[in-house]
Amino acid sequence: MARSAVPRARLVVGASLLMLLGVLALLILPSRYQQAPVAADSSRADDSSAPLERIDAHAHLSVGCLPQLLGLMNRYGFSHIVDLSGSAPGGRLKQHLAQARASGGRITVYMTFPGHEMQTPGFGDRIAAMLAEAHDMGARGLKVPKGLGLGWVDDQGKLVAVDDSRLDPVFDAAGRLGMPVSIHTADPKAFWLPPDKNNERYAELTVHPGWSFYDQPVPSWNELLDQLERRIARHPHTIFVAVHFGNDAEEPDRVARMLRTYPNMYIDTAARIPEFGRHPPDQMRQFFIEFQDRILYGTDLGVGVEPYDLMLGSSGADPVTQADVDRFFRQSYRYFETADKNMETPTPIQGAWTINGINLPRSVLAKLYAGNARRIIPLDEGPANDR
Repeated sequence: MARSAVPRARLVVGASLLMLLGVLALLILPSRYQQAPVAADSSRADDSSAPLERIDAHAHLSVGCLPQLLGLMNRYGFSHIVDLSGSAPGGRLKQHLAQARASGGRITVYMTFPGHEMQTPGFGDRIAAMLAEAHDMGARGLKVPKGLGLGWVDDQGKLVAVDDSRLDPVFDAAGRLGMPVSIHTADPKAFWLPPDKNNERYAELTVHPGWSFYDQPVPSWNELLDQLERRIARHPHTIFVAVHFGNDAEEPDRVARMLRTYPNMYIDTAARIPEFGRHPPDQMRQFFIEFQDRILYGTDLGVGVEPYDLMLGSSGADPVTQADVDRFFRQSYRYFETADKNMETPTPIQGAWTINGINLPRSVLAKLYAGNARRIIPLDEGPANDR
């Protein structure tokens, strides 16, 4: 990255002023998002009318998105959001942390795993040291994208596996530092099948052809999940959040087995309600009740700077509309909170099928929406301060 001619101090002050002005504008001016929070459409899981706290444990924020983000959080009922795209020391981590401070304690930032570092020998110890530095700066967790196992290579051009022993220092450090690891491994099974009209995710793969792993020189879907399991087993003192419903929304029984086997494993719901919502509602209701202490609510929401520059779990060819945003959140809440049948999914491009609500008890919803995140993530909710 080229050095700027502008002194670093002026850049930081300028960025902070812009964020502050954005927040003030949100408080003073009308916003397309500043309306009554959107709730589910039908019968609640119980009779209580008190709103439940919601924390989004899986979002991706751009620096400069704060005015749009706060509008979304206020409209859709989020007290806090976890930014998994915080970058790393030497990248844009400092800017992400400044944005979090400007939010008034409503954003927690994770360091994002720097995959390019693995092209230089000694990367395990080096990334572990970066993680410690990020922690000192204010990062509270580590996000590992699917590039680990599917795209990132070492100095020999060899794909680095999820359970590569050279990365052990990184995950051990996360445990010592008390930083949960949100890890994305593999993708929907359909991405390994021919991307033709017989593929149930054909619409999504047509818009994003690079998401297809069919006939590509990558491990099989099952091998990647096996690598993930070996990684979790190797670090019992590190908390892992296997995102996207354990990275295996197609197989709740497999996810259940892993949750029973590894007490340091958690999952989130991000971008997989269309997938696990296809399973029988009685089965999924029992799953969420059995593992009520191990599941975090997440959306995979991506928030850009410009209005409606949003990723709603996935993205299609057409620009996002307000109706799309309402559907994304309303149908997510409706799935968990009602027993409604044959509902449209939150994100239509993720499949042309319907889902059935699981009508969770209020006590389980409270843990899913916020309680579990509060228990395992050191949320950044204090007053703004310089770190």
